[in-house]
Amino acid sequence: MTNTRHRSNHTLRRYLPVLLCTTILASLLWVPAALAEPEDRPRVGLVLSGGGAKGMAHVGVLRVLEEMRIPVDVVVGTSAGAAVAALYASGMSVYEIERRFIGLDWLSSFRDDPGRAYKPVRRKQDDWRLPLVPGLGVSMDGVRLGGGLVTGQNLGLILNELTRNAALVENFDQLPVPFRAVATDLETGEQVVIASGNLAEAIRASMSIPGVYAPVERDGRLLVDGGVANNLPISVAHDMGAEIVIAVDITDPLMTAEQMREAFSVVGQLTTLMTRINTDAQLERLTPDDVLIRPDLEGFGSADFYQGLVLFELGATAAREHAVALNRLAVPEETWRAYQSRRAASGWVPGPIARIEIAQGDRLATDFLRQRIRQQPGEILNVEELEADLKRIYGLGYYESVAWSMVPSSDGPVLIIRAREKSWGPNYLSFGLNYEDNFDGDTRFNLAAGLRMTELNRLGGEWLTGLQLGTQPWLRTQWYQPMTYGYDRFAIVGMEYRRDDYSIYDQGQRISAVDVTFHQVDLALGMEMGGDAELRLGYVRGYATVEDEVGAPVAPTDDVHQGHVSLQLVHDSLSDTFFPKTGAFAGVRARIEREDLGSDRHFDAVTAMVLGTGTWQRYNLTGLVYTRQVLSGEAGIENAARLGGFRQLSAYAPGEITGNDAVLASVYARREYGGPVMPWFTGAGFETGNAWDSMSDARWGQLVRSWSVFAGVDTLLGPVQVSVAYNNEDDWTAYLNIGFSFAQLFY
Repeated sequence: MTNTRHRSNHTLRRYLPVLLCTTILASLLWVPAALAEPEDRPRVGLVLSGGGAKGMAHVGVLRVLEEMRIPVDVVVGTSAGAAVAALYASGMSVYEIERRFIGLDWLSSFRDDPGRAYKPVRRKQDDWRLPLVPGLGVSMDGVRLGGGLVTGQNLGLILNELTRNAALVENFDQLPVPFRAVATDLETGEQVVIASGNLAEAIRASMSIPGVYAPVERDGRLLVDGGVANNLPISVAHDMGAEIVIAVDITDPLMTAEQMREAFSVVGQLTTLMTRINTDAQLERLTPDDVLIRPDLEGFGSADFYQGLVLFELGATAAREHAVALNRLAVPEETWRAYQSRRAASGWVPGPIARIEIAQGDRLATDFLRQRIRQQPGEILNVEELEADLKRIYGLGYYESVAWSMVPSSDGPVLIIRAREKSWGPNYLSFGLNYEDNFDGDTRFNLAAGLRMTELNRLGGEWLTGLQLGTQPWLRTQWYQPMTYGYDRFAIVGMEYRRDDYSIYDQGQRISAVDVTFHQVDLALGMEMGGDAELRLGYVRGYATVEDEVGAPVAPTDDVHQGHVSLQLVHDSLSDTFFPKTGAFAGVRARIEREDLGSDRHFDAVTAMVLGTGTWQRYNLTGLVYTRQVLSGEAGIENAARLGGFRQLSAYAPGEITGNDAVLASVYARREYGGPVMPWFTGAGFETGNAWDSMSDARWGQLVRSWSVFAGVDTLLGPVQVSVAYNNEDDWTAYLNIGFSFAQLFY
């Protein structure tokens, strides 16, 4: 034994210099173990927390990881972190994620309305009187509310578009980078890890802020924002096999006592406490080998969606501060190229649709939806066209959400259309407010409410009743009946009561004031012509009554029977009822009043209006031409054309310019400020026109003119604006107006 040990020691001494040299050389040439082949490196998991708009900082972190050639083997996210993680996992490049986020209309994701362009013309006609639809339903059980301020319709379409490359992926392990989204079970408060299904729906569930977005129903559970249960899901990454975690925490810090002086700040603190507690619990799972990145986002809030460029850079800066810890996870160029190739090669290749399946409630026939979807089996999916169709379906007001998804089948991809009926429907309340005061005795105030009963038969019959109280009372009830599933032909039967006041002027002096009440029943047959136009043939039977008369007698004291047919063609592509930035309105209506139709009058009249508007940056220009003319016969004072009042020759009193025939032309320039939630604006306008007993009496020199300047703020009920107007007769007028719409000139 002694000799053996002696020989061993001798051997050790003999080779010790060689071992030392080898060790020194190895240390000089040492490279991190991560630079070995992928199977020899640790499995890296990226965990992205929720934080609203601040989640765009995650994109900056991803940019740095790519710059350093650090592959991600699994990615997990909550809320905004789930959105960024899903896009990266689906194979979208960081550059493309940044480009999409910068160009995204974030504000639309917090609205359900797809835009006025997607509403049928009949809905647009109601907008100016009943613009506020607050998500209230009514039934025999009382008034019912929706599940959130926003159902998430536009958000769902946005997410569908962003994740279309993964439209056929059902198992999230099959994505280029395995992915998990974390949501919260609203019933139990437990975390729900989403590993399969529709990718857009998974993101939507993870970011459903309670009380803001309606919950997502999935597998019998109502899911809301994952931040409630697990805002930084490190444990989920471990469950997926991550050996080293890169965690990016953008959770809001807790406020100090000095910062909590208002009720809203207290509510915010309670929300932050909930997410901060579960985040801190997850942070305890980190080991010394893991990397925790906390971007400095002080001064930024969860709603700063339009600060994307800054947030990208703040995330990138925070990641670079951990360059030493991250560098050991880098891989050689060749390995990195192979990793990027695997991510980029997984995009969805469009192919012909094998079939289309529709899932909806039972109140309407399946053909009701199918007739409105232009996509056909055997054709390549046209996403833009499909989403436009779904927006028009949603614009009908029947569905809480209308979404599409793709699933694979042995025959090819199957397009699934899911239309979820409103849980608070099918009867809905709407409201409106109109106010005009010229500070000279002419004040008009009207408060309106409407009840729309929908889906009354398989074709989609509706019954609308509207009531307006105030200086211009109005009551209308009507039945709307489609003749086909596609709504291209329809019939309307209605009854209406309205009262208005007419001031009669002679050379600028008011000589009389009359109140006229109209009672009528009407029948119309119509046809939709695309999404923005409608043709309608109608018959009206009723009578007008002079209820009160002050000053010189100018109107008959007996009932004036009315009976006429009308033909109306309307195009309406304005982007907004009250505050349009783009689009046009063109309407023409011919009216034939005859004794044979039940009228005491005999005349032919035409009303026409053309309006166009356009916006460059934040500057808007709107032009309008309006005319009302009696082509033959005598219309009577109850049918007179009236000008004067706000935006109708503003420097003149309402009704100051009255006649059988009238012409108005105007142009308005406007500059918008602030926003995007409630922008304010300033502008100037010029109006010219007049009214005559006959157009044959009209002369260019008789046109009166009105100049105005105005300022206001856009609200849910329409613009609230103050205007000062001056006319060519050296008269000044000031207005306070709420809810003016150019459309009311025509209807």
